[in-house]
Amino acid sequence: MGEAWPVNESWVTVVGNAATRPDFWETAAGVAVARFRLAVTVRRWDRGRDAWADAYTSFYTVWTWRSLAANVAGSVSLGEPLVVHGTLRVREREWDRERERERDRPLQGGGGGGEGAVGVAAPPAPVGDSGGGTYQPRRWVTAEIDAVAVGHDLTRGTSAFRRVSQAKPLLNTPTGATSP
Repeated sequence: MGEAWPVNESWVTVVGNAATRPDFWETAAGVAVARFRLAVTVRRWDRGRDAWADAYTSFYTVWTWRSLAANVAGSVSLGEPLVVHGTLRVREREWDRERERERDRPLQGGGGGGEGAVGVAAPPAPVGDSGGGTYQPRRWVTAEIDAVAVGHDLTRGTSAFRRVSQAKPLLNTPTGATSP
């Protein structure tokens, strides 16, 4: 059959600019991962000036895996116009001061949408004086896209495509050992 596609996911196609260079690494299992930030600025027609004007900018963390991750790492540079297609996840994050690490929190209201689902949930920083006030954890909301496709936005420039072939080890005939 083929790979099963998840249902009840929010599929999005987002057009914007690479706000960071891709970070690339491999997991302990050898799976390639690349992550970068995408800036998407809304533009509106300003009738008074008879011109387009920038409104607000939204930022997304784009996650790519396997061959897409390797190709993104080799193809995407800071500031380039991109088109990203994938599933949207909105998560509330919290900085755990005792463990000095980030962790996920369920969104308030028990859902992934609706009023109040996007925005900063609480102000960062401790409350009170530096001598031991009540600590409130730093919380924020992230919008992330698990990408299945990433490409350059060709309405704003040209691109040259190069097909990548999977490298296969050369086998020595008699022993079956791989060559260096």
